[in-house]
Amino acid sequence: MSALRCGRGAAGLRRALWPKGYPCLLAEEGKAGEDRWSAPSPAAVTFAGSPDISLPTVLEARVRQLQAEGTAEEVTVKRVAVAQAPEAGGIWPPRQAPLGAEGAVPMLSSRWAQKLDKDQHLIEKRWQQLDGKLPKMVEKPTWEKHLRTEPRLLSRKLAGQLQQWERKRPQSPWEEQLARLLQEAPQRLSREADEGSESRLEGQRQKLLAFLECCLLTGHLPLAHHVLVAQHSRAPQQQLLTLPMYNTVMLGWARQGSFKELMYVFFMLKDAGLAPDLLSYAAALQCMGRLDQDAGTIQRCLKQMEQDRLSLQGLFSAVPLSAEEREELLRAVRKARPAFSPQPPPPPPPQVNTSPLLQEIYAKDPSVSYPKLHLSLKELQGLFRQQLGVEMATTVTVESVEKAPLLTEEVLQARKTLAALRAEWESVLSLELQEIKESEARAAAEGRPSLFPYLCLLSEKELVGLLLQTLQALPPHGESLLFLAHELGVRVLKRKRLRNQVEELEQRYSEYLHLLASDTQVAEPCLPRQHWEALGMPEAPPEQPWPMSVLVQLGKQLAEVLVRAVQMPSSLAAPRGPSTLIPVLYHVYSFRSFRQIGILKPHPAFTQLQETAAERTLIFESTEVPMLCPPLPWTSPHSGAFLLSPTKMMRSLEGTQQHQLLLERCPPAELHGALDALTQLGNCAWRVNGRVLDLVLDLFRDKGCPRLGVPSPPTEAPRPPEGRQASPADKAEMRRELARRLKVAREMQSLRADALYRLSLAQHLRNHVFWLPHNMDFRGRTYPCSPHFNHLGSDLARALLEFAQGRPLGPHGLDWLKIHLVNLTGLKKRESLQTRRDYADAVMEDILDSAERPMTGRKWWMEADEPWQTLACCMEIAQVVHSPDPTTYISHFPVHQDGSCNGLQHYAALGRDSTGATSVNLSPSDLPQDVYSEVAAQVEVFRKQDAKQGVRVAQVLEGFISRKVVKQTVMTVVYGVTRYGGRLQIERRLRELEDFPQEFVWEASHYLVRQVFNSLQEMFSGTRSIQRWLTESARLISLTGSAVEWITPLGVPIIQPYHRDSKVMIKGGLQSLTFSSSVDTNQKPNTLKQKNGFPPNFIHSLDSTHMMLTALHCYRKGLTFVSVHDCFWTHAADVGVMNQVCREQFVRLHSQPILHDLSRFLLKRFCPDSRTSKSMWVSRLKDTLLSVPPTGTFDLEQVKHSTFFFS
Repeated sequence: MSALRCGRGAAGLRRALWPKGYPCLLAEEGKAGEDRWSAPSPAAVTFAGSPDISLPTVLEARVRQLQAEGTAEEVTVKRVAVAQAPEAGGIWPPRQAPLGAEGAVPMLSSRWAQKLDKDQHLIEKRWQQLDGKLPKMVEKPTWEKHLRTEPRLLSRKLAGQLQQWERKRPQSPWEEQLARLLQEAPQRLSREADEGSESRLEGQRQKLLAFLECCLLTGHLPLAHHVLVAQHSRAPQQQLLTLPMYNTVMLGWARQGSFKELMYVFFMLKDAGLAPDLLSYAAALQCMGRLDQDAGTIQRCLKQMEQDRLSLQGLFSAVPLSAEEREELLRAVRKARPAFSPQPPPPPPPQVNTSPLLQEIYAKDPSVSYPKLHLSLKELQGLFRQQLGVEMATTVTVESVEKAPLLTEEVLQARKTLAALRAEWESVLSLELQEIKESEARAAAEGRPSLFPYLCLLSEKELVGLLLQTLQALPPHGESLLFLAHELGVRVLKRKRLRNQVEELEQRYSEYLHLLASDTQVAEPCLPRQHWEALGMPEAPPEQPWPMSVLVQLGKQLAEVLVRAVQMPSSLAAPRGPSTLIPVLYHVYSFRSFRQIGILKPHPAFTQLQETAAERTLIFESTEVPMLCPPLPWTSPHSGAFLLSPTKMMRSLEGTQQHQLLLERCPPAELHGALDALTQLGNCAWRVNGRVLDLVLDLFRDKGCPRLGVPSPPTEAPRPPEGRQASPADKAEMRRELARRLKVAREMQSLRADALYRLSLAQHLRNHVFWLPHNMDFRGRTYPCSPHFNHLGSDLARALLEFAQGRPLGPHGLDWLKIHLVNLTGLKKRESLQTRRDYADAVMEDILDSAERPMTGRKWWMEADEPWQTLACCMEIAQVVHSPDPTTYISHFPVHQDGSCNGLQHYAALGRDSTGATSVNLSPSDLPQDVYSEVAAQVEVFRKQDAKQGVRVAQVLEGFISRKVVKQTVMTVVYGVTRYGGRLQIERRLRELEDFPQEFVWEASHYLVRQVFNSLQEMFSGTRSIQRWLTESARLISLTGSAVEWITPLGVPIIQPYHRDSKVMIKGGLQSLTFSSSVDTNQKPNTLKQKNGFPPNFIHSLDSTHMMLTALHCYRKGLTFVSVHDCFWTHAADVGVMNQVCREQFVRLHSQPILHDLSRFLLKRFCPDSRTSKSMWVSRLKDTLLSVPPTGTFDLEQVKHSTFFFS
């Protein structure tokens, strides 16, 4: 931090901003219209701020000054010449004049003169390095001249045929050779590999296939062919090659009509012992069609295809080809069989979900009136064009809401310096990227996959912009190199050039809007997905994910480019020191959670420069911000949400394939319920609550208010303890205190950045209507795609949003607003709804005061559990009360209904547990039941019994057992929290109690967690038996070598992604990165995670199913509906209808034999025939699965009449 403090104050910063001996960054020569960095003549090289002083003059003056400070010997000061780089712009290094040359000035030397000489030499050396890179920019890459096309075959017979045919090429056309070659029977080389090596091979295969596909995508087909030849020519490497790899390269040559090269690939395919499939034949025939070959060769090819039991019709129905490729394929086929015509695809079977839960949703009913948006067709079309522009630009620039600084000379100079540095960095980064590309291309030319095609996915300008954005967003305390590498790799993947047909999309989307616009009608009411599918246009095939190792390796390479290239004058850090170039980023090691990790950290002087400049722009990826038009309806696991940016229906770690494969194999109709629910959630239009936003911004720009959830700026972070003379024990305490304060400072920085993104996006969207497209996690739980600004965040985040489409309150809307307000305060939790309404009337003066004078009045709203949402509700009620007729008031405010410990509700319903059902409000009652208070009361009973028996810790806990102490543990037990995790939760609550003796915290937390589990066992006996059955089933499934799978009642296939970690190492560079990969389906499952994860994940899949059913039925009734998992939102006027739907669908869901269906599925999936299985685990698994826990006597119909089930 000492370097940072050197330049504090206006004068100090000005000194830091004017580098000595480094004119190129801050010079501003040149006439209007010329390149800002065009090189002037030697005499014109000047220092910023002193336009009349040339560089030689300054150097000579400096030497004379140093000469006066000391005596020394006679030396020669070299005059400086400045050269101009051809066509590059910029000032290039001064050249040294030879000793004794004309202009050499004899001077007296000293150690200071030598120091000056050394500083100048360092700067010259850097420019010489850059100068040496320029010729490489204009040279044609030499690696392209040495790419191989002819393969080296391992089979002597095939190698002989290839040589013979090459010698007789004029007499034996390649097409005839192909026909003969296809008749060769494949002889697969024997390959034996153990499970571990097979897993490693699979990872290498994924990398190689991704490399080949990326080469085709970036126009480097000869390079892909060369690498395939090189891999095939080595027997050990050939086991990596698979049929899709050969097909990928063949299809590339077929598109170019290069039959000779395609023939080489066919030779390799046969040499590897592989049999061609439909795609192989499609490539060959397509190429023949482009070359207009004779019918005889094509006929022999078709005959061989039939002998291989491959259908000719399958070429047109089962192979994913573009329209142009299908045309060339058909031309070739018709040359041999003129009467052939591809059969139109058979009409798909009725695409109707057969789930009994969805019969009503998909029943034909002309009287159904689905909700429409409040916008006209013309308005929506305009919004579509705006969103299209955003996605084609790939990024969105947003003005920051940080307090604008006064535009002092210091601030202006800092911004000017940053702009100059960035302009220089852009050129340096471009040169570095070119050098890296050349290096990676040479590596690929040696026959091994490299990063070259991935670096070509984006232009150099785009990559430079991405790197500079990363630098700008780097926090002062730095970031893990592994995290940065992964993020950079993912961002490159997301920014791949868009290949969609924009014109076709625009036409289809315009037709789709007729279903949603307020001023248009469609012939027959239908769901958005159904309407979109009826408009035609086939979907693009899903994109294959890149392996995690590729993403990290690519990102690591880019991060290292950033570290090497981005430098700044040392004068920014030490104005009085020598002028050299120093890195902006430093690679250091630090301990995080007892692990040593590599961190990239910005230089404190650069951080200070950024803070002083206080630039007011933030840059987001287009997929990180809400959409400006309704999202595309979800029609498949890989198609929906954004217009051009590919998005997965099921979010997962990059490189994961198992979830996507399950979804792709699932019958399309079985996914309709989930697809339509996601579409419905995304079609809700939102707007920003401007009144709340203004108040939050005032606090944010001041000093924040952590009590209200507005993070304080870094200037409010605790300062490091002052150094002083201390004993070793005191020093150790000071080190611990320093670590604690640094951790707090990092947390404050993170919270502040999160709030800055959220508030800046809110301000950016203040006067817009926007949408939040949704997808789901592997359990089926739904989330908005926009990570920074959505309704799933904190109290503050939720208060900033309201529905864009309003509805009249009606006769009961105001009552629901009052109930909602009291719910948000956290008061009256054990009271009836009528009592809550009465309480709202009793405190109406406080409500109105909060709305009218939120920051200067009595501030009643600040004492609420959810203060910002409480304030927003106060403002809404005030407007309603002041309106002429509350029933006609148009309200945009969302009202929430929360489940009462929803996980336990599902467990109680599964087990028909009457006692548990009553505790979580499944049974009707006059007052709400509070399970947390009941558990606390039961724990208190146990405590009193133990205290009477003289248990010391039970006596100490007298008066300290409360609802708050046990709530988190009770809430999370249902989601699989262990006793260890529960003890930590209780320990945190006990430490918050000022009066509790802290020396008993550890012992008391152990005691309490045991009693909480015992209480739950007594109160929810059915719940615990189901939980144990699920856990044991998952353990045994894992021991058989499989990951746990199941299908939700809505038809969504689920698989748990918990496998044994395999370490992946990426060597070289700044450091070797090692990370755990547990996504490979060939790896053994992690038994501990599988068994602990199954109960909570299964319950999450049930609560997601309940939410989706509620969403679909609310949409059918014309309601606006969104959710935060088990918290359902709608307009105040529609709360009654939503409550009815919510209860009905919960009863319908749990009326299904969920546990028995699960048992049958698991038996079929994991115990197909236990009599032939030699594994004892399979036998034990079968016995366990057949022992479904018995159910109790609770009547589910009571839920329909329970007021506090969701309230």
